[in-house]
Amino acid sequence: MSFGIVAQGHALGRPVTVAEAAERYGADPQRLAGLGYRRLHRADDGEGLTDLALRAAESALRKAQVAAADLDLLVLALPDVPEYLYWDAAAALQGRLGATGAEAVLIAQACGGGVTAFDTVAGRLATHPGYGTALVVAANRITEAYWDRTATGTSLSSDGAAAAVLRRGHGSGAWLATETISDGRYADFMRMETGGAARPFDAEHPEPAVIAPLIERMDTFFAGDGRATYDFMTLLHDRTREVLERACARVGLTPGALERVLYLHDNIGAFRDLAKNLGIPLEATNAELAMTLGHFGPADQLLSLERLSAAGELVEGDTVALLSMGTGMHWTCTLLRV
Repeated sequence: MSFGIVAQGHALGRPVTVAEAAERYGADPQRLAGLGYRRLHRADDGEGLTDLALRAAESALRKAQVAAADLDLLVLALPDVPEYLYWDAAAALQGRLGATGAEAVLIAQACGGGVTAFDTVAGRLATHPGYGTALVVAANRITEAYWDRTATGTSLSSDGAAAAVLRRGHGSGAWLATETISDGRYADFMRMETGGAARPFDAEHPEPAVIAPLIERMDTFFAGDGRATYDFMTLLHDRTREVLERACARVGLTPGALERVLYLHDNIGAFRDLAKNLGIPLEATNAELAMTLGHFGPADQLLSLERLSAAGELVEGDTVALLSMGTGMHWTCTLLRV
């Protein structure tokens, strides 16, 4: 399929310094400082995921000079629980935008959703010749009753959203390929034990519990088996490189030919490991932006792409990789030609 990015927009929560975050959430300041971030972003109380998504979507549409009523497809990627259960956040966003002529699709593949959304658009355009204009929105709003933004993951989690207007036949920001690898053996790694149909909230479990920190979850999941834990960490790196190489092979490129690899906004140590694993300099990633912004779940790559393009660090003809992984497990890579 031939389609590209017409315009992008974003909406971020209020900036919070690392020191402020440590004080607010009772975290170890030295541990947070070691992650490498300079700040994160937190939405105001009462501002939900679809509020952020709406702000980002309206910004992108305004820049593209596209009316919401003219959209044929809307794709929303989210990693966390939205404002309500038994509720389609993508349809709600479509209604609030006034994009009543657009098909609404929800993607819930954690931090990889904003990257794999391009494949969803490609598929819909292929099977619906009448579709011409699509909107992709990736949004992150931490549900603090379930998730400690400073401790549950390996990053400092931020609230915000990024959006891109895509058009069939558009030459800039052109989609080249998307590859995804899934491995359901690890589907239970991030699951929340209570609140679902298997164990609803009840008299015995009346309140949600914050998901345990990563090290604790790994110890539980692998039953203290150090070798299994090591093999899993090795797999994470191997699959990340493999999915990038697969995407590059589809368009006849090598990873070394990419101008930038835009990865999820993980901590600085993870970025150094990524650069070493891929055989590229750290400067060929978006590490600096990640440390400036924090981690926005599935919105990271679109945010980095918008910032780098606006700063002139990406120019016409550059090929960039949007690279991510998400619980499930899923590894995904989309290649774009600027």
